[in-house]
Amino acid sequence: MRYFSLLFLLLLTACKNDGLLITSSEPNLSTMPVESARQIYPVIAPINPPDGLRPCCAFGYNLGVSVIGIPLPIYQIGNIVEANKLGTHHYSDSLLDTAANLLNVSDERVGHIYTDRGGFLDIAHVRDTADNTFYLFSQIYPRLGQAWQLELGDELAKRQFVFTAFTPPSSPEERYTLSAYLAAQLAFQMAAWHEIAQWYGLLDVPGFPEEVSGFSPEDLYSNLLGSRLALTSILQGHAGSLEQYQQSVTQLLPKALEQLGAETYEGTKRQFMLLDGKWWDSQRRVPEKFLVLYRNYDTGSNRIPSHDSLLTDRLLRLSLPDVWQGIVLNQIGEFRLLPSNNMERLPVPDSYWTVKDFSALAEQAQIVDESELRSVRAMSQSVSHSTVVKKD
Repeated sequence: MRYFSLLFLLLLTACKNDGLLITSSEPNLSTMPVESARQIYPVIAPINPPDGLRPCCAFGYNLGVSVIGIPLPIYQIGNIVEANKLGTHHYSDSLLDTAANLLNVSDERVGHIYTDRGGFLDIAHVRDTADNTFYLFSQIYPRLGQAWQLELGDELAKRQFVFTAFTPPSSPEERYTLSAYLAAQLAFQMAAWHEIAQWYGLLDVPGFPEEVSGFSPEDLYSNLLGSRLALTSILQGHAGSLEQYQQSVTQLLPKALEQLGAETYEGTKRQFMLLDGKWWDSQRRVPEKFLVLYRNYDTGSNRIPSHDSLLTDRLLRLSLPDVWQGIVLNQIGEFRLLPSNNMERLPVPDSYWTVKDFSALAEQAQIVDESELRSVRAMSQSVSHSTVVKKD
């Protein structure tokens, strides 16, 4: 009975979204956003944080998979999407969304796509950080200027936002705009921490290590794009309801990809093939760590796409401001990572980590990875040489 009730709710949700009409949303992909709210718009009441797990995978295509070291010879992860076939965006906050993915009745698509100006993009990362931006905006806007705290579930460390009392701008439009910029910056910091946590031993699924995804070259630029798209959606007045937000992102995402020069399925596949052996190893399987051979350890919110060329003129730099109209964002809202009972390999801080510590944690990961990768490559060369000798 529960199964049929769930399907009925899914159908109702689909019908509701299809009937919604909003004014057109247009992406703003300037390097530094200068958008602001032109008026005061209705704002949704504080909502639950995103909960549903979007399927997300390692860098590469047609990826093989192994479970507890045993290859699954039939199963492959295609991992490529096209800009005009992304379906409808769904804010992922409940069992309903997870069930939609499991039952294959959701038309929201995720995977990788190559763009001329944005390099490789992971659409799951774009969607996830857009959702986190929208969530944080709903929480921040009604309490802007107050001292309060917001707790999230652990990712190795205990995640906490600490907001400081201050005198907010007198203009209602400026308070709305400031709330949006603060939400976008904090949502990106959440994404940067997730990359760190994956490398240091985070397990969303027991027995399935996530090191293969930590600092993947396309991840954080994709997250940054997601925060920028949500920022635009909010500042264009589409934060009044989940339906408004979802329809806005549904419009913004393919338009942004078009501006970035999105490739076709075959074009993305061709780009993956060119980087096989450089950025990824098609002979390895998920979740082997060195299926991904190249990583980007930069955790900042001012970035260009990861690239395999000295010709970077066409690449689009995206960023988020640290200061808005003289207000230092991290001084009014700080993301803190406190010690927990399950830190895995993560060092225990004296009190807590903040974004100021992210670079040092990422640099330590890079040192270890480079050493391990040299050993892996040396072993592979040794095995290849032994094979040749035996044949001779």
